[in-house]
Amino acid sequence: MGARVFRACAACHSLEANRNMTGPSLAGVWNRKAGSLKSFPRYSEAMKLSGITWDEQSLEGYLKNPAEFMPGNQMTFLGIPDERARNSVVAFLKAQSENPSDQSRAAQSAPTPMQGMGPMQGTGPMQGMRAVPKLKTVDPSSRVKSITYCRDTFTVTTEDGKTREFWERNLRFKTDSSDEGPDREAPAILAGGMLGDRASVVFASPDEISRFIKPHC
Repeated sequence: MGARVFRACAACHSLEANRNMTGPSLAGVWNRKAGSLKSFPRYSEAMKLSGITWDEQSLEGYLKNPAEFMPGNQMTFLGIPDERARNSVVAFLKAQSENPSDQSRAAQSAPTPMQGMGPMQGTGPMQGMRAVPKLKTVDPSSRVKSITYCRDTFTVTTEDGKTREFWERNLRFKTDSSDEGPDREAPAILAGGMLGDRASVVFASPDEISRFIKPHC
């Protein structure tokens, strides 16, 4: 059952060592200190400073309600309310750490469950945002000041001074040259509307995109 339930997690977490996606690889997560995987650069400060080590108790609490268990973390999944399903994932992750190849194959072949999982929710400055028809008038939390790119990560800073990191496959770039689009050199960031997207950055024209994104590590 654990492998089957884990398929809902596999959209964001791999079981291959250091193969990071939206979230960090969960290969060998058992007894690993939270926020410590060196190959994953996008941990929240809440995760890095939590002092938690992943074991049966901590994983069960986190998977039940990530936001309640660790306030301020960036996990967008609401949790697994069903205790049996939750415990099966914990047992699966423990077994995966002991027999990684066997458990990885089991997760890949298991059907995806449709019950017991909450919907995704927005995070960061986009949380709770609705579609904004006039992108010239968005508030500072949705107006992009800068975008940098390092390895597989985009870092978006908005006019209110907040920053948010996105795995490169989770951020979509769009244009809107109409009267409802943003001003030139003043792109807007909106909550993602496509499967896998966490957010979209909308520019006034295509030529702005490459000029606006700066490499920086």
